[in-house]
Amino acid sequence: MKIAICGISGFVGSALKVFFEKRGDEVFSLSIRAETSVELVSQKLNGCDVLINLAGANILGRWTKEYKALLRQSRLETTAVLVDALATCEHPPHTLLNASAVGIYDAYHQHDEFSTHFADDFLSQLVQDWEYAAFRAQSERTRVCAMRFGVVYANGGGAMSKMLPPFKFGLGGKMGDGFQMISWIHLEDLVRACAFLIDHHEIQGVVNLTSPEPISNLEQTKAIGRILDRPTFFDLPAWLVKLAFGEGSSVMLESKEVYPRILQDAGFKFLYPTFDSAMEEIVHVRA
Repeated sequence: MKIAICGISGFVGSALKVFFEKRGDEVFSLSIRAETSVELVSQKLNGCDVLINLAGANILGRWTKEYKALLRQSRLETTAVLVDALATCEHPPHTLLNASAVGIYDAYHQHDEFSTHFADDFLSQLVQDWEYAAFRAQSERTRVCAMRFGVVYANGGGAMSKMLPPFKFGLGGKMGDGFQMISWIHLEDLVRACAFLIDHHEIQGVVNLTSPEPISNLEQTKAIGRILDRPTFFDLPAWLVKLAFGEGSSVMLESKEVYPRILQDAGFKFLYPTFDSAMEEIVHVRA
């Protein structure tokens, strides 16, 4: 297949590139800048089999007014250009996989893809708007999957690269009260899930890309300490997280309990369904 990836230089995009090239697909980078025309993007996408859109500024940060604008612009404007380009393609990709996030859901319910309990905050509205923009591309010629990512863990990058160093020095601990649920996925399973969605044409719409076993921050903290054989006494109080990140602290402190019903019902098998199994791979420890 010929696969275009927008956001190929990122943590997930680079892993997808390696995976698809190893299985024999042709992968190319699609970069969207302010001056990039819809016509040029359409030419590049014409005759392509799959478009994967991962573009967007990092959600982890202090959400100033300016950074909020960047978070929206980097997602919504890029997606709008891609969707407009698809509409003018003579032979558009048969599949658009568009990144999304479990941040759409509220903190008070368990969620699968059929949940309508959305949070009432900036992140949830951003995700809703992002998905709405992507689903404009749905047509008889192109199906759209909005991939709601959980926290992505892997060796050598992403959230784990920031989490592990304090734990290795014995300075790790829970965040806030530790009761918040974390919906997560190992990078290898995320990449395999993307390939699964491409190969299963009957799947479309919203798909949660999370492990089947979400975990509380407290249990996650204990697991990391146990696997690394390090103490976990240095808790990070909620007020300090809020002081550092402001409104953006909600990403770290609010509970998201999300389940991948669509993937599991379709027969997808997770290599790392539990946090312990993922951590053992990440730190090169085998049970």
